[in-house]
Amino acid sequence: MTTTTVDHDAVHAIAQEVFAAMVDGDLGLLLPWDGDLPELPDAVVAWVDLHGEWSGRAVLVTAHETAEDLARALLALESGDVVSRIDLEDAFGEIANVVGGNLKSLLPHAGTLGLPQVGSEVPPLAGAVRVQHLPLSWRGRLLVVDVWVTLGETGTTSGGI
Repeated sequence: MTTTTVDHDAVHAIAQEVFAAMVDGDLGLLLPWDGDLPELPDAVVAWVDLHGEWSGRAVLVTAHETAEDLARALLALESGDVVSRIDLEDAFGEIANVVGGNLKSLLPHAGTLGLPQVGSEVPPLAGAVRVQHLPLSWRGRLLVVDVWVTLGETGTTSGGI
């Protein structure tokens, strides 16, 4: 069994492009995090599973307030507008979905993409290992993008993305 490597720069580029297209309209607003990572006691997690010869999960984690601001930006709401839980889950889940879809498009054998999920913590993925951990800064606030790869019996393809 061989594993697929996931290139850090490719994942960062995907995240930047998604945020530029969906949220900010500018590639320069999602930057590498500088310094120690703060605790996120009120974390919101969005993830989407990828299934196929290369299986894994794309995960986004941020503070609840940041997820609300992302939802406001995505839904073109004013800064003081209340964000419902449904809108927060739809918006943050859609960002994870697009990141996962772009990640899938780089794979040598495209599989399928699961439905995006949102919660306060990501459930374990059997046989998976984290292959990328990107702490990023969106408007000065922490947003983490993780990529997990399943190393199960079905195997994965070799190569890099």
